Amino acid sequence: MHVIVMGCGRVGARLADRLDAEGHSVCVIDRNPKARLRLSKGFGGRFLVGNGFSRRILEEARIGEADAFVAVTNGDNANIVGARTARDAYRVPKVVARIYDPERADIYRQLGIPTVASVRWAVNEIGALLFHRDLAPETTFGNGETLLVRSTVPAGLDGRRLAELEVEGEIRAVELTRGGRSELPAYGTVLRTGDLVTFAVAMTSLPRLRGFLEAGGGR
Repeated sequence: MHVIVMGCGRVGARLADRLDAEGHSVCVIDRNPKARLRLSKGFGGRFLVGNGFSRRILEEARIGEADAFVAVTNGDNANIVGARTARDAYRVPKVVARIYDPERADIYRQLGIPTVASVRWAVNEIGALLFHRDLAPETTFGNGETLLVRSTVPAGLDGRRLAELEVEGEIRAVELTRGGRSELPAYGTVLRTGDLVTFAVAMTSLPRLRGFLEAGGGR
């Protein structure tokens, strides 16, 4: 993936180092040239000085090739403008913004821009949104340890019991929508292709849930 990270504070630097260490192409943008010092000495990506919503800077960062754009400056307004520019002007497939104001965060989630908040869990949360986007959180609890996520049932799971996707203490199915009608699933509920299921899942168990769903999808 080619990822552009707007903001090189604690979250941005940690995220950029993590993505770079995992072998992704990373470009970090920050208005302060000294922010580069927060990156590890082994960081192999690029660092650009400027505004993350400047089209000149974005094009220098190769936004036309970007698979993801993450806005994690310390200002809501800058993050919102950057995220919307990446999504609306450049059609970047995956856009995540850090938003401090809860009311603004709700608005941007409704517009299809996933948001994160607390420094304590933002890096893990952003990673989940980038690599498990089909399981983007509807709601988070505590410091992000528990999430509510929704997923469409693939054809490979048609006829299987919903309980087979549950793991004690990690994954629990809490709602099912079929044909536009919502219901609370029972232990013996049988899945049908196209059902929309809401899961309560531990953040650390997102890869496991995704594995269940991908196996059913034949991927």
